[in-house]
Formats: sequence, C-alpha cells, structure tokens
Amino acid sequence: MISEANSCTASYKPVASRREFVTAVTAAATAGTIAADTAQAQNLRFSNPPGMTKPAAYSHVVEVGGPHRVVYLAGQTGADANGNVAQGFRAQAVQVMENIKTALASVGGDFEHIVKLTSYLTDIEANGDVFREVRASYFPNKAALPASTLLQISRLANSAYLLEVEAIAILPPRA
Repeated sequence: MISEANSCTASYKPVASRREFVTAVTAAATAGTIAADTAQAQNLRFSNPPGMTKPAAYSHVVEVGGPHRVVYLAGQTGADANGNVAQGFRAQAVQVMENIKTALASVGGDFEHIVKLTSYLTDIEANGDVFREVRASYFPNKAALPASTLLQISRLANSAYLLEVEAIAILPPRA
C-alpha cells in the first residue's frame, strides 16, 4: 500500500540547500501573488455610470466577475446625477430606487438580480411605510424578494438626505 505522502514523491525534486529552498519558495510566492493580483484585477470592475453623480471617494458600482457576477452598489441617496436632492421623503425614495436602477442597468442588471438590500432611514416611524411602499413597487416578483435590512440612523453624510440604500446583486456571466 502506498501512503499519500509517498504518492507525491514522483514530482518532488530535492533542493540542494536551504538558501535554494528559500529562493524557490519566495519566487513561487511572488509569482502566485502577481498572478492573483492580475486575476483579481481582471475580475473586478469599478464604475460610476452616466446618469449618476461622480463621487471622489467611492465607486457607485463594483462588479465581481466569475461564474456569476457579484455587483456591489454603494449607498444611493435621493440626489440626482447633478447632485440635486429631491424634496420630500417619497421623492427621495423614488430617486434612490431610480439611482439603483441606473447603476444596475450599467452592468446589464435589474431589480430581479438584487439579493440583498440594506436601507438606512433617519426616521423609520415617520417614513417606514412610505419607504416600504416605494421599495415594493420596484420588486414586482413577490416570490423572489431580496434579503433586506432596514435601520434607523441619526444622520447621513448630507443632512438633506433622509435615506440611503445599498444593494448587492448577482448577475449571470457576460455573454
């Protein structure tokens, strides 16, 4: 019976010295890191689609390639592409969903691809029902609703923002 340790000896090449061993391991690790970095860079796409603001400190969309594409959307607020904040909670909620729609369309997706939403409201008691109503109108397939978290926070990045919603979507591979 051949043990697992012995079954690997056919491909094993002894290294003459510890120095050569360290050099060989370092070279292999460096090559693997470069290959991993290159593969990761090829599987990631960061974008700020036309029709949305151009933030300086983050990306609206991060797409991860692979058998399926995982897309992470930054928190969307009630601001339009020009940075104008919609007036009133309902208008901001609609603008948030339209921003998500624009971001998803930029990578070939739609609301049906969203698997997770995280929503931040500054006043759930006053605006929770309106938010749920607006959100529901963008997810017509009630049998496949995304996982969702709704949180109340004291303030968002701009005091005019009344809500912010971030999303994660899974899309099929690019054709």
